[in-house]
Amino acid sequence: MFTNNFDPVAFQILSLEIRWYSLAYIFGIIFGWIYCKKKLIKDQQILSLFDDFITYLIVGVILGGRLGYVLFYNLKYYLENPFEILMVWNGGMSFHGGLIGVIISSQLFSSRNKINQFIFLDLVALSAPIGIFFGRIANFINSELIGRSTELPWSVQFILIDNIKRHPSQLYEAFFEGIILFFLLRHFSNKNYLENPGKISALFLIFYSLFRFLLEFFRSPDPQIGYLILNLTLGQIISVLFLVTGTLLFYLKNNE
Repeated sequence: MFTNNFDPVAFQILSLEIRWYSLAYIFGIIFGWIYCKKKLIKDQQILSLFDDFITYLIVGVILGGRLGYVLFYNLKYYLENPFEILMVWNGGMSFHGGLIGVIISSQLFSSRNKINQFIFLDLVALSAPIGIFFGRIANFINSELIGRSTELPWSVQFILIDNIKRHPSQLYEAFFEGIILFFLLRHFSNKNYLENPGKISALFLIFYSLFRFLLEFFRSPDPQIGYLILNLTLGQIISVLFLVTGTLLFYLKNNE
């Protein structure tokens, strides 16, 4: 058993606290940006637009992630405390909400520049596992999104939460949704899938949703929601919807 007693604050500058979760976002975006520009983008027009696109992407991730959490996971609380919607430093971001925000921001940017939206979405899909990896590690350090109880020898006791031995579900997700997903999508990108924009995006939705659905069986449900239909969590239900969307998209792109 491992005892998790990490401080969510990485370091402090005067009265400003720099948290691990903030660093995860920063490094995820930086490394994803470098990966796209140095390894993925071959077209000079896309390369010249990519820096401007990152601004849209950041806004989409933050707004979508926050609003997604508010609407999907804790609407009643935020209706009673509306000013806390702006307090993102207190935690509360939804991956699926952030994904919707990315789709919307990509559409706005692509329409403005008259370019196929899926060109940018494929680049995001290929680099997103980097950010997901850092995000899940930050979740582990922060003792959030904790796993279900277990007696397995690699169980973790989150001191800031309780004395129960739990699955390190954040690390499971970091491995599968981060590392494995990164190399899976990299493999398909090497098979000329980027020549048909949209296929990589579809595969991202399919594989991420499968991993997320299965790994949620090791993760405790959100306490304010609990288990829903068929004893599934909200994250699993949303993942099924995105899995269906990804499958339909791949079918359409494969038959163009």
